Amino acid sequence: MNENKNNRKNRGASGQAIGMCIGIAVGTAIGAATQNLGLWMPIGLAVGLCLGPVLSRNREDDDDHTDDK
Repeated sequence: MNENKNNRKNRGASGQAIGMCIGIAVGTAIGAATQNLGLWMPIGLAVGLCLGPVLSRNREDDDDHTDDK
């Protein structure tokens, strides 16, 4: 039971990390294209941080369906 809770915490952290990486990458790409990195990198980071919980929730839902089988 405790292992399951620890795995959920780790998945949440990895979802945020993935979201941050995606956000920074997209923000950097847009910033480089518009020659305004100072604006778009923080915007990308903020969007990525908002994506983190969504990504980790999707992973939890997928894992819950595989556990039922």
